[in-house]
Amino acid sequence: MSDELDLPGTGPSTAPGTAPWSVSQEMSRSNSGRTRRGSARSMSRGRLGAGLVEVPRVPYRDPKTAVLQNPEVPEAKRFCSKCGKKVGRRKDGKPGRVEGFCPQCGHAYSFTPKLAPGEVLHDQYEVLGCLAHGGLGWLYLALDHAVSDRWVVLKGLLDSGDADAMAAALAERRFLAEVEHPNIVKIHNFIRHEGSESGKLVEYIVMEYVGGESIKDMITSRRRDGRGDEALPLAQAIAYVLEILPALGYLHGVGLLYCDFKPDNMIHTEEQLKLIDLGAVRRIDDHHSPIYGTIGYQAPEIGTIGPSVFSDIYTVGRALAVMSFPFDFRGRGKDRLPTVAEQPLLGRFSSFHRLLLRATNPNPELRFSSAEDMAEQLTGVLREVLAIEDGVPRPGPSRQFTPERRRFGVEGALDLSEVALALPAPSVSTSDAAASWLATATAPDPEGLRKAPEVTVEVRLRIVRVLIESGDTEAAMRELESLTAPSMFDEPELDPAEDWRPDWYRGLAALVDRRPQDALRLFDAVCSAVPGEAAPKLALGVCAEAVGDLEGAAGWYELVWRTDHSYVSAAFGLARVLLARGDRARAVEVLLSVPDTSSQHLAAQIAAVRAQLGDCGAEDLVAAGERLHALDIDVHSHTQLSAEVLEAAYDYVTRNQAAEGRVLDCALSEHELRLGLERRYRTLARFAATAEERIALVDRANAVRPRTLV
Repeated sequence: MSDELDLPGTGPSTAPGTAPWSVSQEMSRSNSGRTRRGSARSMSRGRLGAGLVEVPRVPYRDPKTAVLQNPEVPEAKRFCSKCGKKVGRRKDGKPGRVEGFCPQCGHAYSFTPKLAPGEVLHDQYEVLGCLAHGGLGWLYLALDHAVSDRWVVLKGLLDSGDADAMAAALAERRFLAEVEHPNIVKIHNFIRHEGSESGKLVEYIVMEYVGGESIKDMITSRRRDGRGDEALPLAQAIAYVLEILPALGYLHGVGLLYCDFKPDNMIHTEEQLKLIDLGAVRRIDDHHSPIYGTIGYQAPEIGTIGPSVFSDIYTVGRALAVMSFPFDFRGRGKDRLPTVAEQPLLGRFSSFHRLLLRATNPNPELRFSSAEDMAEQLTGVLREVLAIEDGVPRPGPSRQFTPERRRFGVEGALDLSEVALALPAPSVSTSDAAASWLATATAPDPEGLRKAPEVTVEVRLRIVRVLIESGDTEAAMRELESLTAPSMFDEPELDPAEDWRPDWYRGLAALVDRRPQDALRLFDAVCSAVPGEAAPKLALGVCAEAVGDLEGAAGWYELVWRTDHSYVSAAFGLARVLLARGDRARAVEVLLSVPDTSSQHLAAQIAAVRAQLGDCGAEDLVAAGERLHALDIDVHSHTQLSAEVLEAAYDYVTRNQAAEGRVLDCALSEHELRLGLERRYRTLARFAATAEERIALVDRANAVRPRTLV
């Protein structure tokens, strides 16, 4: 089986002129495994995966072991740098030529190294040999005798006769001089050296030696070891992308586009991840230079619109997919991701699927707007993935939503208007001119809000929310429509195609109007826009429950609760749905998982007692009594709940027969349970607020007390 991810018969892995160099592709095959720090055990990485994931440490690799003994470009990777057609291939049983002319366009090609071991460049860099080859040139290992004999990598042109390749190399030199980021390979110098054969001056870039393993090689080694998955563990793949997204964001921030993001170009070295190969980097405002990228990763609009921040986001989404599961990303999957039916992992981790779909949306404007935006949502997805895998909550703050404003469904029944008031609210953008005013605004009505110093988008969205919460959904939707509809001469103040908040508020209005099916559709769109957020998933759980989809509701509630125990409404919702499905034991378990640090801990304990009283057995009754006995609640509440427990026990005994065990202070016999109920009813009568209630309770006590002989 091939060590490469390239699929047979799919042509070149990169467009002509692409520079997908990876030192580690060759080092990983010959490295001795020596490490400067001894252990190669898994260790917790500080920022890697937001500090949530343990990733196997990649040992430092001895550079000398990485030098190729017989440097040559495999025939399967020989393509004309001008037209992209195959060159230098075997014919009639004879090996392909390493130098010659393209039979399609006549352009000269050469795949031979231009530097020999022992050759010294710039009176400073002594060449040890070739490390690897890429679309734009050979990589050579060298010693920098001017700086403590440090190891460096020299990168030159593979085909110095190609004008586009030379232009790309010069562009790389210009851009790299500006780049300074801990996760991007460092550039030390730029030199020219006269070729020994041609006598021409050749450009070389001197860069740091990154002695690690590429992500592509990690995937390849898993395939070679016969593990069958041909991909990284999902959490590890996400962790790698989270580590490298700030580097991509840095490039965007200084006006550069990367253009060729893929697993080949990420190197894991010891405890750090490096982005390498800036050969395809270009200025954001450059509309004339040749465009380089890799088939299977490159965005579909490159040929028409050209590169952009959005197209870089696309490549990250595609690379993350390739890292996470095997699929034909250059063949039939070139233009789409697998479906859930084709790739079960996407069904198990639905938020991850939604994130990939948004990152690789065919419409560039519907992708994530920045690397930071994608990283924020990917972090939320990672928390979910880890919680699903091991059941341990991974709570985290949200910059998109406030916490739950109040708890709902605690008393049992689900009130959709109550839900609209309780769900988290979209956070106010700190860049909005009225953000500080809104933080202290106390105006509870729309007219008061319109008196803001400046009626901004955020002020108008607050007006929409206030109108919805007051029940005036028609006025709220009129306000929202005026905010999102374009006028004859101007763009809308808020573009609903790029902003998920209009759908969120329309969903809230649909809840208040008792239209849960419409709300379900709207909150689903929000969930796809911000797949790492818990709030839309909590809302989807409510909608699914309201339309009678108990299985769907349980799935949403459990996803939220499993990930973050601060969303207590999800726990009550999950318990409610489980009880409706007849899974009483699981419902009790969920309620008991509400932590004692929560303000709803006691309410959850009381609900757990009541949940255990359904179609239960003697053991459940005994357990409910013991749990109630341990609760620290007032006398009236304790007595009332005791009566409920004893009523359930009495019903069980009268339908079955006496059983072993005691419930509260009563044996499981009709006589003792009657006495226990009589005492509770008489105690409750003393707490009655009205005479009628007191008389009714005394009558119940008299009716239940055991008959005695006079």
